Amino acid sequence: MFDKLDATIDKYEELTQQISDPAVIADQSRYGKLAKQHRDLEGIVEKYREYKAIKEGIAGTKALLTDPEMAELAREELASLETRLESIEAELKVLLLPKDPNDEKNVLLEIRAGTGGDEATLFAAEILRMYSRYAERQKWKVQILNVSDSGIGGIKEATVIIEGDKVYSKLKHESGVHRVQRVPQTEASGRIHTSAITVAVLPEAEDVDVHIDPKDVRIDLFCSSGPGGQSVNTTYSAVRLTHLPTGLVVSMQDEKSQIKNKDKAFRVLRSRLLEIEHQKQQDAISAERRSQVGSGDRSEKIRTYNFKENRVTDHRIGYTVHQLDTFMEGYIDDLIDALITHYQAEKLKEQTVAA
Repeated sequence: MFDKLDATIDKYEELTQQISDPAVIADQSRYGKLAKQHRDLEGIVEKYREYKAIKEGIAGTKALLTDPEMAELAREELASLETRLESIEAELKVLLLPKDPNDEKNVLLEIRAGTGGDEATLFAAEILRMYSRYAERQKWKVQILNVSDSGIGGIKEATVIIEGDKVYSKLKHESGVHRVQRVPQTEASGRIHTSAITVAVLPEAEDVDVHIDPKDVRIDLFCSSGPGGQSVNTTYSAVRLTHLPTGLVVSMQDEKSQIKNKDKAFRVLRSRLLEIEHQKQQDAISAERRSQVGSGDRSEKIRTYNFKENRVTDHRIGYTVHQLDTFMEGYIDDLIDALITHYQAEKLKEQTVAA
């Protein structure tokens, strides 16, 4: 580990010199790439420097143990420094884990009502609101690409883009089935119903990630329509893309502009194709690797929201909190952090076994 850390410091110092070079600064494209590499290494370098400073502090403190007047104070200081050293070493191991190349990406969030009829559509709308509130608090931008209303205040499905700093790194463990248990407003007998929705979190693909051959896409244009088939406009602004090699179909009609609908549809198509490619890679690596982000099977129940008990439980890590009302307002930070910590620990186990 320490050989890797020493090499990281050497690389960081080399990058520091390069981004200070006037010739590099003048080349904005090159400067941007080098500056990003520099930022990515900064956290590791600072933590390793802190580690080495504490090591030096420990050595100096041990020298004081032979001084009768300083021995007791030195022992207390030594215990504190050694505890801190262990903590920093654990942090360094996490920082050195291979980075997910998608962690910096924006996210394509898809929410669909599943079993439960009207109640599922209402819950889907609440979950979309929950993620939107969380995104606002993270200072991320939420853009609705497509939404299908149920007519009673719920949504059958919705697709949104969430843009910001490291969005995928925070939301990538949210994919799966979210189950709700509560008494619907329309239930006269007060019986608890169980409904479910599916959430899919895809890293937004860029042109460099997925190349789409225009010959592989059939583009159909049609008139947009509202609920019940009522005409929204009489121009062919709605767009349907069919990716012939995979059979994927993406429709978009929220915008009045055909160009905007086409652009949104291609954003969704690229991200879905990227997910297919990632799933192939995960399948090829191992079942252990797939467990990091779930099996990819959308029927996998990951979380239960029990409104009667004001409880939310994530079944993957045994996390339970009795503040569901606050959770639904977008205060999901503690669970997000717990999931990230859990999957980092799983990666560390894999590395230990591999070593």
